[in-house]
Amino acid sequence: MADDQSQRPWGRYEILSESDAHKVKTILVNPGKRLSYQRHEKRAEHWFIVQGDARITLNGDIFEMGAGDSIDIEIGELHRIENIGTTDVIFVEVQTGTYFGEDDIERIEDDFGR
Repeated sequence: MADDQSQRPWGRYEILSESDAHKVKTILVNPGKRLSYQRHEKRAEHWFIVQGDARITLNGDIFEMGAGDSIDIEIGELHRIENIGTTDVIFVEVQTGTYFGEDDIERIEDDFGR
């Protein structure tokens, strides 16, 4: 596996582009899985759904989205994506801010005990 790809219990992601000002990932979420309910102190995110049926939670509000839909997540907002379909959810995540490390994740709830 290349250094720019990472397996997770919910699926995997691949880093497409990164600089001091941004990071872009393609994220794949397996059917029935979801990411942790989390927030970031140093980055905002824009999600564009490419494939699949997703349930997105943003600050307690729930949205169902599919291919072509997008959502903006500001710094500090609680967010999560869940695959509610039978095929992989694939989305592109564009991060903007001052820091893009994986340690800028505050998990509020996590299915995998992280």
